[in-house]
Amino acid sequence: MGINDIILPRPVRKEGRVALIGPASRIKPEITDAFIRLYEERPEEMPGGELIVYPSALDANASGSYAASLAQRVADFTDAWSRDDVDLVVCARGGYGCVHLLDYLAPDFIKAHPKWLVGFSDVSALHALLHKCGIASIHGGMAKQLVFDTDSGFGGYRKAFWRLVEADAPAFGYRIGTHPYNVAGEGRGVLLGGNLAVLNGLGGTSYDMMASALKEDTILFLEDVSEPIYAVERMLYRLHLQGVLRKARGLVIGQFTEWKADRNHGSMYDMVHERFEEWGVECPVAFDFPVGHSDRNVPLIEGAAVTLKVDADGATLGSL
Repeated sequence: MGINDIILPRPVRKEGRVALIGPASRIKPEITDAFIRLYEERPEEMPGGELIVYPSALDANASGSYAASLAQRVADFTDAWSRDDVDLVVCARGGYGCVHLLDYLAPDFIKAHPKWLVGFSDVSALHALLHKCGIASIHGGMAKQLVFDTDSGFGGYRKAFWRLVEADAPAFGYRIGTHPYNVAGEGRGVLLGGNLAVLNGLGGTSYDMMASALKEDTILFLEDVSEPIYAVERMLYRLHLQGVLRKARGLVIGQFTEWKADRNHGSMYDMVHERFEEWGVECPVAFDFPVGHSDRNVPLIEGAAVTLKVDADGATLGSL
């Protein structure tokens, strides 16, 4: 797939419905209730028509730690995806469980109904599926972030997100400050990435986004949560040995949260920087980008053609 070959779903129409599904872990009922109220109150910037809340987004249907049984989660995703009146599928939360759905979602079915899907964390597995099918998707906050409208330093998340899904030609651009570990330069390519552990778990499968990154010019973004420094290092070694880091046209290192310093490294970024220097990474690298498990989580379009520019004053990531 080339840099301009991605399918952009149609904009969310005024009459287009929004589907809330639970593809992974169970969601707190107060979040679902708040999301429903958000649609009832209809803030001015919100596009779309009626909200459809699927059973998997309701805690009453939870199955153990999952949002619902596998059959229910598959049924909800399938119904939402197949409906022509649905323009946007919002994942209620991540956690764990999206990988369960992959066996039941045929690429031909996904390709036949392109529409916007938003989520991050465990939803990276669904982003990998959509990228395999050549369809753009949005790596971004889910029900909780849309409800509380967190500010990542670029204004409210909700406004930035709606701006993307409403547009005929969606575009974004973010400028962040400098970081001592940044590597200056400029690169352009297809924006790919997400949760490192989830994407690593898909390695060697037909959903291996990193294998895709070997075939096209890529700006790769990575984030993670609750992973020990050594575990992230091990996953980065795989990308290094696979040739992904050498092939990348740019690297965006997002928020790595809830880690602890160990005997070898004072911080996660210290380790990443040391490995990149050791491996001779030459493409531009931007550290501390606002994407990941924190309030600093801007919406990004997976599969978009982008430019990454890193200079002495900071870094810019934006649509071509």
